[in-house]
Amino acid sequence: MIVLGIESTAHTFGVAVLDGKKILSNVTDSYTTEKGGMIPAKVAKHHEDVYLAVLQKALKDIKLKDIELIAFSDAPGLGHTLRIGAAAAKSLALELGVPLVGVNHCIAHLEVTGLATKAKDPVLLYCSGANTQVIAYDGGKYRIFGETLDTGVGNFLDTLARMLGLGFPGGPKIEQLAKKSKNLITLPYSVKGMDVSFAGLETNLKRRIEKGESPEDLAFSAQETVFAMLVETAERAMAHTGKTELVLGGGVACNKRLQEMCSLMCEDRKAKFFCPENSLLVDNAAMIAWTGSLMYEKGGVSVSVEEARIKPYERTDDVEVTWRSE
Repeated sequence: MIVLGIESTAHTFGVAVLDGKKILSNVTDSYTTEKGGMIPAKVAKHHEDVYLAVLQKALKDIKLKDIELIAFSDAPGLGHTLRIGAAAAKSLALELGVPLVGVNHCIAHLEVTGLATKAKDPVLLYCSGANTQVIAYDGGKYRIFGETLDTGVGNFLDTLARMLGLGFPGGPKIEQLAKKSKNLITLPYSVKGMDVSFAGLETNLKRRIEKGESPEDLAFSAQETVFAMLVETAERAMAHTGKTELVLGGGVACNKRLQEMCSLMCEDRKAKFFCPENSLLVDNAAMIAWTGSLMYEKGGVSVSVEEARIKPYERTDDVEVTWRSE
């Protein structure tokens, strides 16, 4: 089945086309700034402006009439940006007369591991801007075994970058800055059971920045601290579920230090570690197309254009996983 996917949950607008497991195209255009953060209305305007160009590039070597299914990210995310992707998906589904499937973005980050890795039944450490969750399949749903109690790790890194006068997105800039130091400063480490919290750490860093402490030392120490928190909760989930595979997902998972720490933990546990390529870690439409195809072909999931809705606050464990057997 040839599937067209559309991603628009946050700062990235993407269109991809898959033929079975073969990625024919996976095009993205992301909103960035030199200073400040992400303003939803401006990001939505960005998506409106780039939609046609991204679609045309994704369809460069593919005939639109050959598309058999449209999948779009319907949750969770910014309402402003989700609406742009949903409108595009509905329009295309109407024009082509093909089925339409709404896809939960968080679940797509997990499902794409079936396309990109050999993982069979992993725990997913999902690290993105607004979302930070430890997820695994159990009892007909993807269960959240741990999550952030305040902000997502990506938003935390973006905030730190903003406080240091860097642009958006901040994660890659913090990663590069952290490489310039090996001086580990003791910072608040907040793991509460299976959950994590970054608010106290953020306040501590703000005060240190105001005092003029080394940006390099703060970036290095913040990165080491938050990643240790994430790896700890992921390991605890693996022990709890008895699963022996860990996979990384989300844009923050592109960070080489986080990958290294996860790999070392799995090595110690004699577990397997998997990490898709960067283009499938960041927000992208290939994972939406892939998950949509699974939902439609194996789970019988589809929605009419009239019934299609965005669900900005839908949680991972709200979704009934009909396309996967126990």
